[in-house]
Amino acid sequence: MDKKVVAKIKKELLLRKKEIEEELRRFTEEDQYSKGKHRPRFINIGTTNDDNAKEIDTYTTDLSLSKVLESNLEDINKALQRIANKTYGICKYCGKEIGEKRLLARPVSSACINCKSKLQQSA
Repeated sequence: MDKKVVAKIKKELLLRKKEIEEELRRFTEEDQYSKGKHRPRFINIGTTNDDNAKEIDTYTTDLSLSKVLESNLEDINKALQRIANKTYGICKYCGKEIGEKRLLARPVSSACINCKSKLQQSA
């Protein structure tokens, strides 16, 4: 794969990583018991039943969002590790090169189109 393309992708991954980390800091705190995991902060809105319902709704929404962001962050970190190991752009299933267009569209991809299609068909 072209080194300039990899450098461009790495720059984009690092930028996205920073954005996700900032977003997580906005409404979560790191879980002291699980490295890389976050817990949403519980926001006290008030004392009425409606307030309690809003608190629970906000917390569950934040919990779902934090899980999605953590998953995205994990994918980015794995892609950055593959770049560092010089294995970026190689399908983890068949060992063939992942197409440049796929990597530009989805930089965290670890599977080529053919393998990904087979995996989705068998699921």
